[in-house]
Amino acid sequence: MFFERIYEEGLAQASYFVGCQATKEAIVIDPKRDVDTYLRLAERKKYRITHVTETHIHADFLSGSRELAAATGAQILLSDEGGSDWQYQFDHKGLHDGDTFMIGNIKFEVIHTPGHTPEHISFLLTDTPASDKPSMIFTGDFIFVGDVGRPDLLEEAAGIAGTKIIGAKQMFESLKRFKNLADYIQIWPGHGSGSACGKSLGAIPGSTIGYEKIYNWALLIEDEHIFIDTLLEGQPEAPKYFAMMKKLNKIDRPLMKNLPQPSIVDITQLEKALKDGIPVIDTRDKMLFAYGHIPGTINIQNNNDFSNWAGWLLSYDEPFILISERSQMEEVTRKLIRIGLDNIFGFFCNVEGWIENHSMQPLRHIEACDLKKYIQKNSVEIIDVRGANEFREGHIKNARNIHLGSLKERINELDKNREIVMHCAGGDRSSTACSILQKAGFQKITNLSGGFSAWSESGLEFETY
Repeated sequence: MFFERIYEEGLAQASYFVGCQATKEAIVIDPKRDVDTYLRLAERKKYRITHVTETHIHADFLSGSRELAAATGAQILLSDEGGSDWQYQFDHKGLHDGDTFMIGNIKFEVIHTPGHTPEHISFLLTDTPASDKPSMIFTGDFIFVGDVGRPDLLEEAAGIAGTKIIGAKQMFESLKRFKNLADYIQIWPGHGSGSACGKSLGAIPGSTIGYEKIYNWALLIEDEHIFIDTLLEGQPEAPKYFAMMKKLNKIDRPLMKNLPQPSIVDITQLEKALKDGIPVIDTRDKMLFAYGHIPGTINIQNNNDFSNWAGWLLSYDEPFILISERSQMEEVTRKLIRIGLDNIFGFFCNVEGWIENHSMQPLRHIEACDLKKYIQKNSVEIIDVRGANEFREGHIKNARNIHLGSLKERINELDKNREIVMHCAGGDRSSTACSILQKAGFQKITNLSGGFSAWSESGLEFETY
């Protein structure tokens, strides 16, 4: 058997390529949208991708199942569990609890594992030439390393009221069944640390059922009511784009045949775009942005969190422009199309040319020790743009928590005439927040260098609750 895990760090998302070495047939589980990764792997290892499948209708990325099937002729195998409201609306072969299928000599058994979503399934793998006992289970968003999938996304992100309690109860029952599997079976989940599909995902790639029984908090709770309360408590904010992913992964949408090649925007086009109100995203490092940026642009750095914050802050209904180096255009484009943000107007790659005839706007920074003194002498409003869980664990006294993802909607709560210091954990999210306020006409904006981490590491006082 051939096995390879493909991991996309920006979305903390894992997909899997499994092949039979005897027949050279292969299946891909939970593929991302830029499917050339799997095509190159298949070509390099001399495999034919004959099947593609998913564990559930995903909320955090745009699935590449149909793109991969179109490119290879592979059969799409998808869950038909969960009831009529949770069915894929395009052609596929339906899978139900207890079904089995073969990829060459490799046997897959379908296990219905609702909880994260009603239609969720897991795949129990048996390498039949080696043993008649299963060796792996692909758990998607059911079981993670150290955690389980959150059941509240349908309600929090997609607005489907009343589903989180039902989902939590289903998760409790699914875990009972899971505990009956052999301890030696390897667990390969759909996400790792950093995903918003759970609250405490481990950083290691995989685990075993036996280890999770002694390590995973969710498998240690026997009382259903305690389990439900614990599962629902402290879940991170659900990114706004999750609702769009749920929709696009369910319906019959146009397929992406090739990676988009956005055009290069010149200075005149950028001037017009800014005048017309087209969003312009500066993907440069926050320190370069602070030193000087084009007025009216938003700083979302091209790092591992880029896809997430682009999904929070950009609209699927309007075009946008990206500022980046030419060498980063493909990387940025891939990060956007993985969450379905295809409406790229173009890239602007000539910041140096802009500087020749235009002014640049700076963004003030302040060190933690200087902020302490500044607070004592001045009337300063401190806005903490981290998540609610982070804020509860520790925050600067009198700081107000406004999550970055909701800042634009809550901007009228802030006073343009008052000094405002923005901060997050390390300065990345607060750079984005500062740029949003600057775009809205706020002038007295400062970013806390190093964020709350620098504040606490300096021994400065903070509160918890």
